[in-house]
Formats: sequence, C-alpha cells, structure tokens
Amino acid sequence: MIGVLVVDDDYRVARIHSNFVARVPGFTVVGVAHTGRDAIAMAARLHPDLVLLDLYLPDIHGLDVINQLRVAGHDCDMLVISAAKEATAIRASVRQGAVNYLLKPFGFDDLRRRLESYAAQRTGLSLAAVQDQTDVDRMLASATSRMTATALPKGQSAETAALVERALRAADAGLSAAECAEQVGVSRVSARRYLEHLNETGRAEISLRYQATGRPERRYRWVG
Repeated sequence: MIGVLVVDDDYRVARIHSNFVARVPGFTVVGVAHTGRDAIAMAARLHPDLVLLDLYLPDIHGLDVINQLRVAGHDCDMLVISAAKEATAIRASVRQGAVNYLLKPFGFDDLRRRLESYAAQRTGLSLAAVQDQTDVDRMLASATSRMTATALPKGQSAETAALVERALRAADAGLSAAECAEQVGVSRVSARRYLEHLNETGRAEISLRYQATGRPERRYRWVG
C-alpha cells in the first residue's frame, strides 16, 4: 500500500480528497494536516510515501514545506494540488521535485488517473534492473510518458508529446513550431499545440524573434 498524507487548510476539502484517495486501490490515507507545520511534523512521524500538498497554507507556503522536508531528509514524493494556474507556480513545483500538479477544483477521476500513473512509475523504477545508460534512459522515458499521458489536453498523445519534448531538450537555441514539426514529423499546427502546452505547464519558455517583415517568430526553449 502507498501511504498518502493529505495536506489542505480547508477541512471539508481535505475530507473530500481523503475519500478520493481511499477509493483508489493500492493507496491509503495515513494522515491529514491543515497547516504547513503540521504537515512537516506528521511527515516525520508517519513517513508517507506521497504527500498530496496544497500550496496555499495558512502558515507556510507549500513550496517551503517541500524544501523543509527535503532539508530534514524525508524522501516522500509530492503531488501538488493548487488553484494557481501561473506557469511560475507550476515551474517552481516541478523544480522542487513534484511528481505532478493538479489544478483545483478536480474530480475523483482526475486524481485517480494521476495516482495510478504515480503507482506505475513507482513500481517500474523500483523493479527495473539497471545495467547501463540505455536502461536508465528507458526507465526515465517510460516514467515521463506515463506521467505526461494523464496531463495532456484532449487530442494530444503521450507518444508525440515525448517526441516534441525530446526535440526541444536537444535544441540548445530553442525551436520554432515549424522546426519542431520538421524534426518530429507532424504538422506545424500540431507541433505548436504541444509546444504551447509545454509552455503552459512551465517546462518551456517563449521568446520572439523579430524579422525584417511579417510577424515575429515564436521560439520555444526547454527549461525543465
């Protein structure tokens, strides 16, 4: 069983999220905290595998909770839940090591898909035998594909998203939608949709390249 610590300052919302977690096979709620300090103390006492963490807490910001848990040596994973749609909040959560980011309000199926994806990733990384760099790359690509599949907009595929991400990672100077489309083998419109999604989730940034005539070219650069 994967033990989950639910952290939310709203008692009613915390109860709903706890009930959601309890309905997913393989997961159990080990505790509920309503402040950042309580979350840190309960993590030290209960040793959860996963923390369902709200960012906006009454005493400590969720990102500071993550930082303090890391400094204290706790290796629990973080699934951030927040109403914040800003790319900066998403990017900061990813940089702090969050395994996923779920926008409030969400339904049971939204959380279930992400928990199942997390469980699959956790199992795959635990059981895989690593012999060389190829095995490492395969593990990371598989985990990324599973995590991406649950968060993609309707109509986008995890396979194409992985190809776009790989192309963008390899381009030190960034890519335009047309350049990405040529490398990946999709239409420019499709490439732009995937690139825009990476920007919206804080994994890519956009710059404008001004030309002699016409509209400026949008270029995308991976920021991770």
